[in-house]
Order: sequence, then C-alpha cells, then structure tokens
Amino acid sequence: MQSRYNPVEIEEKWQKIWTEQGLYQTEKENNKPKFYALSMFPYPSGNLHMGHVRNYTITDVIARKSRMQGYRVLHPMGWDAFGLPAENAAIARQVHPAKWTYQNIDQMKSELKQLGLSYDWDCELATCSPDYYHWTQWIFLQFFEAGLAYQKEAAVNWDPVDQTVLANEQVDSQGRSWRSGALVERKMLRQWFLKITDYAEELLNDLDTLTGWPERVKVMQAHWIGKSVGAYLEFPIVGLEEKIGVFTTRPDTAYGVTYVVLAPEHPLTAKVTTPEQQAAVETFIQEVANQSELERTAEDKPKRGIPTGGKAINPFTGEEIPILIADYVLYEYGTGAVMGVPAHDTRDFKFAKEKNLPIKVVIAPTTADVATAAQTPLQEAYTEPGIMVNSGDFDGNNSVEGKQAIIEYAQQQGYGKGRIQYRLRDWLISRQRYWGAPIPIIHCPDCGAVPVPDADLPVELPEDVGFTDGKVSSLAELEDWVNVPCPNCGTAAKRETDTMDTFIDSSWYFLRYPDAKNGKQVFDPKQTNDWMPVDQYVGGIEHAILHLLYSRFFTKVLRDRGLLNFDEPFQRLLTQGMVQGLTYLNPRTGKWIPSAQVDPAAPKDPETGEDLSVSYKTMSKSKYNGVAPKEVINKYGADTARMFILFKAPPEKDLEWDEADVEGQFRFLNRVWRLVTEFATKNTEYSTVTPKKLSKPEKDLRRAIHTAIKDITEDLEGDYQFNTAVSELMKLSNALTDASCKDSPVYAAGIETLVLLLAPFAPHIAEELWQEIGHTDSIHLQNWSQYDPEALVADEVTLVIQVMGKTRGTIQVPAQSDKQTLEKYAIESEVAERYLQGKEIKKVIVVPGKLVNFVVG
Repeated sequence: MQSRYNPVEIEEKWQKIWTEQGLYQTEKENNKPKFYALSMFPYPSGNLHMGHVRNYTITDVIARKSRMQGYRVLHPMGWDAFGLPAENAAIARQVHPAKWTYQNIDQMKSELKQLGLSYDWDCELATCSPDYYHWTQWIFLQFFEAGLAYQKEAAVNWDPVDQTVLANEQVDSQGRSWRSGALVERKMLRQWFLKITDYAEELLNDLDTLTGWPERVKVMQAHWIGKSVGAYLEFPIVGLEEKIGVFTTRPDTAYGVTYVVLAPEHPLTAKVTTPEQQAAVETFIQEVANQSELERTAEDKPKRGIPTGGKAINPFTGEEIPILIADYVLYEYGTGAVMGVPAHDTRDFKFAKEKNLPIKVVIAPTTADVATAAQTPLQEAYTEPGIMVNSGDFDGNNSVEGKQAIIEYAQQQGYGKGRIQYRLRDWLISRQRYWGAPIPIIHCPDCGAVPVPDADLPVELPEDVGFTDGKVSSLAELEDWVNVPCPNCGTAAKRETDTMDTFIDSSWYFLRYPDAKNGKQVFDPKQTNDWMPVDQYVGGIEHAILHLLYSRFFTKVLRDRGLLNFDEPFQRLLTQGMVQGLTYLNPRTGKWIPSAQVDPAAPKDPETGEDLSVSYKTMSKSKYNGVAPKEVINKYGADTARMFILFKAPPEKDLEWDEADVEGQFRFLNRVWRLVTEFATKNTEYSTVTPKKLSKPEKDLRRAIHTAIKDITEDLEGDYQFNTAVSELMKLSNALTDASCKDSPVYAAGIETLVLLLAPFAPHIAEELWQEIGHTDSIHLQNWSQYDPEALVADEVTLVIQVMGKTRGTIQVPAQSDKQTLEKYAIESEVAERYLQGKEIKKVIVVPGKLVNFVVG
C-alpha cells in the first residue's frame, strides 16, 4: 500500500491496465439501453490546449457515469484532419501534409491517453485517411444523384495569398482573410454547391424538436436560415423586354417605390446602363469588386451607389423610376435587386436623402390625421404598421392586412406573387487546395460532369506534390492525375480539381463511428441506426451555426436516401465555455507580454517599465497566456486537472485559470487519499450492511452519504452542474473525516460511496483506492450508487423560537412533531423560560418544522 499519493505513477499504471483489459471497448450486444457520448473531434494541430481538456473531460464524466448506470456506451474519438494548416506547415517545414498531420495525431493521441479518457480507440477515424474519404466521396455522389450537388459560376471571396475560396465567415470586418490576413478579392469562379436550401424549411421547423439544445443555439440557427414571408414583384425596364424582380417583406409599401437598385454584378446592369453613365458605372463596379461581402453589407458603413441612367416602371403607379447600382446589394442574395421605399425603410431613407431621390409616404401612423400625414415631409423613415395612403384603391386599409391584399392584386395583374424566401444560401463546397477530399467527378467534353464509378472510389490524393512559390501544388497542376478517360465513353477527359470544404468531412463523422472499420459500405445502417442519434454532444459555441447546421442537413439527406431512420443527429447539446488565462497588455504599444516575464504583484512591461493592463482572455499563443495541459499533468496529475476544470465554473460559462485553485483540487485528492488509505489500513475486512438500529452519529452520517448520492446524481443529469457535484464530493469527504462512528458499517459504506462517486471525475485515484479497500474488479464496472429516500429524512430538526418576531434561540425537536407538540416543546424550553417570564402570551404562531413565534402583552 502506498503511503503517499503519487498521481503520475498511479495514472500510468491504470492507463496501461485499462488498455490491456480493453475496459472501454464498445459492447456489441444491444441488450442494454444505449448511450452515445460524443465530443466534437479536434483538428490535429500538434498539442492539446486547455479548451480540449475541458471539452473532453466533460464528455468523459458523462460517459463514465452512464456506464455505471447500466448503459452500453459508445464514446469514440477521431481527427478532423484535412485543411489549410497542414498545407501551411508543409510549406514552412518542407514536409508532406500527410506526414505532418499523422505526426500530430500521434502526439495528440498520447496526450489524450494521459488524461485517462474512456475512449474506444477501436472506433478511431481520421478524415484525411482514404478509408474515410472514400465514403465522403460516396456521400457526395449520393447528393449528386439526388440533384443536390451542382456547379455554377459564382462570385466568391478569393484569398490571393492562400490561393483559395473563403466562406463569408472566414472574412473579417476589415475584409481580410481570417488566416493569411490578405485583403480578400471578389472573383467569378465555377464552383460546386450543395442545395441546402431545399431543406431550409425542415431545418427551421425541426429546431422546435431539439428540446435538449441551448435556446441561443437554436435562435442563431433560425436567424441564419432567415425565413422571410413576402412577395416577389417585377418592375418592367423602359426600352427593354426584361423586368427587374425583387423580393420584399413589405408589399404594402409597393406604391411608395421611387427607385430600384441592382447589384453591380447583376447581368442586367450592363443592359440598363446608358452611354453617358457607362464609364462611371464601370469604375464603380471595379471598386466594389475589391470589397468583401462583409464590407459591402456592414451596418456601420455608408451605402454607396450611382445611377445607371436606366429607368424602370413601378407597375402599381405607372411612374418611371430610376435604376441605380449600389454596394449593399449582392447578386447572390435574393434576386440581386431591391426596391427603394425611402419613406418606410431606414436605410432607403438615408440613401434617398444622399442621392436626392423622391420620398413618397404610403403608410401613415394610426394615431395621425391620415390626410395630413400623406402630404407631410418626413424627418425620418416611418417603419411601423399603419394606415395605407397614396396607394390607390388600397387607401384606408390597415397596412398589415394590406400586405396580402397587394399580393393578391399583383397576382391578378401579373406584377408578382406571394413568396417565402430564406437568408440561407446553397453551400459552396469547392476549395482550390490540395489537402482535402477530391470531388469524385470527371469532366468529359461529350458527357459533361460524370460521377466516378463506386468501384473506382476512393479518388486518392496524389502524393507527388511540390512546395514551391510559397504554396503546395494544387491538383490542377498535376497533369498525370488530372487527365483520365471518361468512365462513360472513354473520351479523353479531366478530373475535377477542386477539393471539398472540410466541413463536409465533419458533417457525417458521427455516423461512421458505430461502424468505423467497415470497408464495404459507408456504414451498416443497422448499427448506425441502433446507436444514433447522439445522446450527448459537447463542443464550442463557435460551431453553433455551420457545423451543426450542415450535420443536420446531411442527416436529413441520408435519411431520404434510405440510410437513416431518424431526423436529427444530436439529441442533447452542451456548448462549453472558453478557458481563459491571465493576460498582460501594454496599452500604449498594444503588445501582449508573456506572463512568465511579469511579476503579478506589480505588472510592468519588462522592456519599458510601463504599467500593464491585466485581464482574463481566452487562452491563445498570440496572447502568451496559455497553460500546457502536459505541464499541469506532470506536476499535479490528470485527475487534478480534470477536477479543477470541472469545479472552477459551470460548464457553459467561461473558466478563469488559476494555479491556486488547481492546487486546491490537488489538496482535496490528497485528503481523500489519506482518508481512504487510513480506512484500508485499519480494516482489512469490513461490512457495509446497515445495522437495524443506528446511533445518532450513524444516522447523521448516513444522511450525508445519501444526500451526496442524490445531489451528485442530479448534478450529472439535466442541466449538468459538474462544479456543484465536486462540491458535494467535498462535503461527503468532510462528513466522513468528522464522523465519530468510524468503526460502523455506515462509515465503511460512506468510504465506498465516496470512491464510487469520485470515479467519473478522477478515474485513476478512484480505481487505485477501490483496489486498496479490497476490491479486485474495476471500479468503472461497478453500479452507480442509489440513494435511499428514507435515509434523507431527519429524526430531528432545529426549531427557531421567536418572541415578537425576534429570534431568541433554537432547540432540537422530533422532525414529525405536529403544531400542538411544537408549541409545547417551545413553551417548556429554556429559551421561553428566559424571555417569557412575567409576560402574558397573547398568541402563538407555529410554522411546522421551522419556528414558533410568541406574541406577548
């Protein structure tokens, strides 16, 4: 028996034994209820950070507790391994992206194992492995066959440094690439898209079924999908047969349209531009082309636009109105054109004032004199509902009801129709990079886009790539790989040279884990449908929109292809907060100072002596405020790191790293170690059977034990409260330390219960202590403790005695006493004797189980 707690030795020992025993391999028999616990898998960057530790520890506690509760548990881990960082590393180190990636996977896997996470490593997958992207490509072809994958010319965000397309979310507010920092360019390219818009309504409606998701995540997704109900209206162009189509949610304002605006890149722009305006329009288009989408639509930027010289007709009034182009109108959004109603839209009002465009009031406030309001110039846009004015036959209508009336009129007259539109756009998945899953399409001059036959999958990445000119060769440069015969007709053809967005890889990985080694099909539907949906998914809030939305989309498509029998992939979602470190900034220079160079008691810039601002910020390399998990594990052990990360803050809140709190958890585990080993030394044999008759100390201790079981069980269900669960462990440890009945079977049961409840949180020390007290089977194979409701009932309660509402003392009374008995105990108490002597009791107020208040004369 060890006399001293040595975490490093204990943890290495049990990790080795657990691996040899295959303790965490997934049960194949489905004779128990299932529980699928999943953390969002990491990008293999090379080292774990504290954010990883927090995510994976949370999920591990849930998985371990579920096993002990009798579930068969699937708890896998893998690697989201394609992407730009591997290419950038390849350039910097002159090493193949695959070699760099797999080295990082090995490094991170060894660090994960140090944490004692209960993963079934037999389910491990890496998205960059041909064994995996074979089926990514197969899924793409399922989309292609279903008409959900297509190519089109599109204006894209082009990073001139990384030489690839960026999603809108990868461009910052300054119009720069999130990775390279380069100013992003707008460029027209032929790209592959997935038709996520076909599922927009279902993706929106099914959010209501996700009762186990945080409300803010559902709100973010609903906003991203952005359903709008309104009308599609057409404005004829003077002198041309074409019409300008617009979508509006305010058809009630159609009579107030005084201009229309096209996106600069709209195909009609060139047609409507007059010779006099051609030079100015072309210059403006060139200026806008260099702006990112975010720059063009930012709320705080002035809206720029110029007239084309062309005219359209407002079909409702018959009036000619000017056609402009403006930077805030995007061709990819809606119809690529908007109608201007400056009287009733804040942006349009400001734009019209600047451009000296007409402003026509068509909605009056319900409280105003309608005739006066219709003629009074506005000082600002009136955007609320009201009464329709200057709107022909619709004058006097309530504007809310007028919306439908205008739509019906437009349909009758051929001006337009009702329409539902979504902010969500089809998903652009093309990337002009090497390190990604090749798109399995061959372009034939005769047959067009031809899918690679299933028998020829996977289309593997060629290994002979170069690292010249600051970039990895794109697939388009590898002629031997590109040039192939058409699978249909044998004509000389070319492979598709774009690779897929890495979000594709992570949109289905959770479906592969239940059957991760299947080489014959994407997964066995029987196995995947048995385990899915995921019971608990854990990851960062930064994935609230894209990853989660795309995963939901993939699930619905594969369901419609007959592979899945459920609608949603993740039943419950926990979005854990960030881990923050103490951060030092020189406010004058804007320079972050490494914490190792700063005296926390008097933080000064080591070079200039200037005072530093001190705050907690999310840990990052750039701020020099990170703490390496390896250092903490080597110093305190993985169990201490786990306990701290769980105890410091509720899981959804940000966590401030504090070495003193880490030491506090280390001291607590040492106290538990001493408590249990001292018991084991004195009790080579013991009983945990509760005696029929219990002394008061035994009853009190038993109540503390079963209170801990009840509270910790509740903390690990519903809204997870790991921090309060750890507090309950501490309370139980204190109760055992202070107990005066250490020879009782109740105390022995308390020792066992403490170790059992500790097991999901600190698995190594719990396993060691379980063996110390005489057990041979793993603690992680034991049943979760159940509380006895009768043990929670107190024999006695503290009764407060008040005189005229002021507390004068307390007494202990039997818990089940009725009002009459409580009054008797109170009157006979020393407290009453002292404070009621010589006074007349006018009234006695009794609150059962709490207090007795004497009202005296």
